[in-house]
Amino acid sequence: MYGRKGGEKHERLLELADAPRVFVLGGSGSTLGFINSFRAEGGVVTARLVPLAWTPLGVVIGDTWQNVGIALANLPDWVDRTFPPEDEHAFVAPMRDIELLARVQWHAELPESLGDESVLNIEDVPEEIADALAHAPSPIVQCAACRRLCVRDDFVWKEKQLCAWDFHAQVFGKRGPWRNGPYEPHHFETLPQCGYVAPEILGGLDVEVVFATNAIDETLAQRMIELVLAAEPERPHMAVRSGDGFTVLRERS
Repeated sequence: MYGRKGGEKHERLLELADAPRVFVLGGSGSTLGFINSFRAEGGVVTARLVPLAWTPLGVVIGDTWQNVGIALANLPDWVDRTFPPEDEHAFVAPMRDIELLARVQWHAELPESLGDESVLNIEDVPEEIADALAHAPSPIVQCAACRRLCVRDDFVWKEKQLCAWDFHAQVFGKRGPWRNGPYEPHHFETLPQCGYVAPEILGGLDVEVVFATNAIDETLAQRMIELVLAAEPERPHMAVRSGDGFTVLRERS
């Protein structure tokens, strides 16, 4: 009915059903939906939704799940509504696979955590999300400025959780804490902090990375920063604590 390739895939889906696994129903720019059992109780199955954060470094899977009860007969309609084609990141699993697993009442134990090895139909998942599933999940929050989902504590400014784009615009924009000339020792106590600096965002702000340090002695790193800032006292610079080191930025001339 589905051809040789489709038939082989369906046989494989059913063969793997005895291990702790999930079947991904679809995804969007903010959510990934999956299910581990098509055995309906009172005509209802339970799907789970996990938040997704699209960041400059790629997609990050959230560490919390939301349970949603869905009438099994309405599952295809729910998938279409939850992951609409208007969303540029939306995708859905093939409906014939969903129908097959529903017909045979496919069931698997729920994995303790969501990873690429636990996804039954990983080939249906876009590459960016498959890559995210290969890494540990992280706590996800909403950006206080634009409501975009982002990784908690990667970018915090004035006690507000921000996405990478809003943090870069606010801190590294024209009104940010730029300085001409070397830093005094006390200036290093109040440097902006972030999980990482994204050069692709800085390009639109007319800002460039001068150099970055990682996992070296802090006193040595500060001396390097002082030398760079002293060499061009007429140009605005900014030192940032990023990751395990420092990043020095400079306004483009």
